[in-house]
Amino acid sequence: MRVQYRWPVGLPLCRSLGEGLWEVRSDLPSNRITRVLFSVAGDRIVALHGFIKKTQKTPDADLALARKRKREFEP
Repeated sequence: MRVQYRWPVGLPLCRSLGEGLWEVRSDLPSNRITRVLFSVAGDRIVALHGFIKKTQKTPDADLALARKRKREFEP
């Protein structure tokens, strides 16, 4: 909701992953870290992929899936 109503939002909540891909950082009450990958298409924010982060680096497979889905929304 913060991203939707206060865009653009910077760190520590959001960060750019390049090529028009962004991540929203969130923590769950169980001390697990989650990420939602999204892009901006026109006047819309498009959620592309969400996952529970288990390592410091964002897994390549998760990035590839988000980029693939992003291409589906490009004209």
